[in-house]
Amino acid sequence: VPMNHTTVVEFVLLGLADSRRLEITLFLFLVVAYFLILLGNFSVIGITLVNNLLQTPMYYFLRNFALLEITFTSTFMPSTLYSLLTERKTISLPGCFLQMMFFYCLGTCTLFHMAVMSVDRYVAICHPLRYTAVMNHRFCLQLILSCWAVSFLLMFPPTILTVQLPFCGPNVMNHFYCDTSLLLQLSCTDTGFIEELMFVVLIIILPGTLIVTAVSYGCIIVTILHIPSSAGRKKAFSTCSAHLTVVLVFYSTCLYRYIHPAQRGGRDSDKVLSLFFSVLTQTLNPYIYSLRNEQVKQALKESILKFSGS
Repeated sequence: VPMNHTTVVEFVLLGLADSRRLEITLFLFLVVAYFLILLGNFSVIGITLVNNLLQTPMYYFLRNFALLEITFTSTFMPSTLYSLLTERKTISLPGCFLQMMFFYCLGTCTLFHMAVMSVDRYVAICHPLRYTAVMNHRFCLQLILSCWAVSFLLMFPPTILTVQLPFCGPNVMNHFYCDTSLLLQLSCTDTGFIEELMFVVLIIILPGTLIVTAVSYGCIIVTILHIPSSAGRKKAFSTCSAHLTVVLVFYSTCLYRYIHPAQRGGRDSDKVLSLFFSVLTQTLNPYIYSLRNEQVKQALKESILKFSGS
């Protein structure tokens, strides 16, 4: 029996603030954050492409990770900044669905990529003699393509099912991007199957990649403890602790946001958590994973000197 209802043509995103002064403050903060994300990641891409010393698997992964960071942040940041500046809160249905699809697919790919980079570091530190043979160019390319392929394959079914849902109103989401859990709440039909499917997918992705990352870094720490030089141990621990800090912030906020018992969103705390894993960690990533690296810093200095000299 056909339902007599009005079809929603756009959604209203309430955004991050309810006062104009706070909106302007957040706009300035996010502009700076977005600039740092773009600057840091484009610097990583540029320097690892042109410098001959940075053509190893580690920098190949870092370059691809930087590209992923740029695309992931760009799925929501321009629209969020535009909304804060102009007070325009609406987004069209197609725009909302596209944003949702790319946000979750690219976010999932980020998690797989972090796991792959931890495995790369594990092989390099724990099995240095086999590193070149194991992490050859073909295998690295296969790992990168697998990250993208598996991410889209896992997120595609729940995304397509969500896109096909009818929306009859209300059309207001208490968020700054199109969130799947909120979209499911706004649908005027039963969404139980999609919610269960989404939960299963998230259980595969979040704890699965976290286990790989945790085991890799656990083995790395054990190997570091056997380094005879205290200076060598201190340097290695410094790098690992920085990586682990980013991983812990990213995973803890993601896990609490999407797998805690009160999974249905719409609270202000959900927006704060989303800001942590979608903006804060993305701002820190290029500087912690790449630009703190001595080889990268040296390559950057040489490039700047060469450019200024010419």
